[in-house]
Amino acid sequence: MRIKKLNVIAPEGLRLLGEEFTVTADEANPHAILVRSAQVDVGLYPSLYAVARAGAGVNNINVAEATSRGICVFNTPGANANAVVDLVFPMIGVWKRNIYRGIRFCESLADLKPGQVGEVVEQRKAAFKGEEIGGKNLAVVGLGQIGTRLANGGIQRHMNVKGYDPSPAVENIHQLFPAVRLCGTLRDAIGDADIVSIHLPLNDRTRYLINAEFISKMKKGSILVNYSREQIVDEEAVIEALDQNRLEAYLTDFPTSRNVGHEKVLTTPHLGASTSESEENCAKMAAKELRAYLKYGNVVHSVNFPNIESIPTDDIHTRLIVINRDVPGMIAFVSNVFGNHQINITSYLNRSNGTVGYNIIDVEGDIPAQLVIEVEKNEDVIRTRLIHFKTAD
Repeated sequence: MRIKKLNVIAPEGLRLLGEEFTVTADEANPHAILVRSAQVDVGLYPSLYAVARAGAGVNNINVAEATSRGICVFNTPGANANAVVDLVFPMIGVWKRNIYRGIRFCESLADLKPGQVGEVVEQRKAAFKGEEIGGKNLAVVGLGQIGTRLANGGIQRHMNVKGYDPSPAVENIHQLFPAVRLCGTLRDAIGDADIVSIHLPLNDRTRYLINAEFISKMKKGSILVNYSREQIVDEEAVIEALDQNRLEAYLTDFPTSRNVGHEKVLTTPHLGASTSESEENCAKMAAKELRAYLKYGNVVHSVNFPNIESIPTDDIHTRLIVINRDVPGMIAFVSNVFGNHQINITSYLNRSNGTVGYNIIDVEGDIPAQLVIEVEKNEDVIRTRLIHFKTAD
């Protein structure tokens, strides 16, 4: 099967695909796409089954169209979490301890005569006195893998931590340290925070969520941190709040022409996931997801399909994947079509996420083309796919 890579993907991930798959950057009609940050238009690829994003956000993929075409979109939640957390805390420290200003000051001493540096440092070092983050109030908005680890990291640094998520995942909430206070409202979380760190996916609900209204709920003189997505923040509102001393600082991974020269903005050049470990972890997870989907039709960590896994037993010859709109009666419909063709179903597994229904049907023999055609005639069937495992006896 053909896989197109749209960015440089760590070789540790590509090796997991094995010889069953060909991976090239110039494939014109792939069965799957591996991508990091490049834009993906799923409509350009007629044979596409899946897209795997080696990272958490999928705003570079037109997910709605992918769903309508029966294309599974994967991400790699948690694979880059350590990398982001490892960067956020140092950046907070760099600001609070005036480290960046101190480094610039030291660099300015390069032209002094021998023996003068120490004297000048002692005279002026008081100007760079900072604050410790221990004892400060930290609000983490968005409790995915990154937000959860950041909240726990705040506790380890002796901070007072509150967390808020509009749609919390139970498995992430269970990972929070008991000392993290989980808030039911956004105002409760950010109202007394000295530092507010945003870790949300970009979607229609979160686009420009951090606006003037959001900032008005924050404590005056607090710090806003955005190592999530650029478009979650209304930059004009943030710059205005900085200029009016409503915010102390804005720390972000997304430099723009407006914020790079601002004295109260500290930026990094989109380095959140830029570690060798993170890139390897993301590549490995994305490759495993694609391999399982293309080989078995299994779904793990999809943003638009329900999770579902089934490894065929040795007696299974053919697997039919049916992707449908989540409406009543689909299981009965598909089963009746098999019955009308006198095909015995060995295993039938169904999962739904409230929008998409996903069915894995295994049989010991062949599935005739006419059966598949009849299933596809149902107006609520989005897509089907046949997977053959071995030659029938």
